[in-house]
Amino acid sequence: MLKLPSILLISILMVCCAAKKDEQKTEKSSITHEQRARLDTAYFASGCFWCTEAVFERVKGVVDVVSGYAGGDRPNPTYQQVSAGITNYAEAVRIAYDPEVVSYKQLIEFFYASHDPTQLNRQGPDVGKQYRSEIYFQNDEEKKLAEARKEYLDQSGKYDSKVVTLITPYTNFYEAEDYHQNYYELHPNQPYVYSVSRPKVEKFMKEYKEFLKEDYK
Repeated sequence: MLKLPSILLISILMVCCAAKKDEQKTEKSSITHEQRARLDTAYFASGCFWCTEAVFERVKGVVDVVSGYAGGDRPNPTYQQVSAGITNYAEAVRIAYDPEVVSYKQLIEFFYASHDPTQLNRQGPDVGKQYRSEIYFQNDEEKKLAEARKEYLDQSGKYDSKVVTLITPYTNFYEAEDYHQNYYELHPNQPYVYSVSRPKVEKFMKEYKEFLKEDYK
């Protein structure tokens, strides 16, 4: 039997270990495949995903929120590409939730309430189509609920302008880079988080206190 030289064998083992580490790094979600099987998933874009992720992480019944990119047409987009506005992707989140605790209808309400859905291709200081307001529905029922809430808000007179949120079929979602995940919690004193994200999150928490997880009440 042919034996590999020791140096070559060690090199192969090091490469395999490194590949395994990289593979583990790309797994952003904190839940297992078995857990995900009993949960439903929603996809929303409402400006900077740091803010959107932080809002939904606080909702009772939401098990996992991952920041990423949705709605584009090229594979494996990077933050540099999306933020430069050279793709059709929006900063978005993937929400895994327990439908026995929180419904998709409620998530739609929280989505609209946690940002300004009348701003076209921007949210506050963030300008560009990558910051657009968009709901990615996965079936007719989700589409119906998203459109119904949009129509309700337009007729309610809550806003001076029409809601411009796009309601489109879900096509794809790519998880954002590691450093974007849980950014709000990990960098509370970062200038943008402190001055832009925090007021939005706190406003939502005040308005929807009864729907928050115990740790955030």
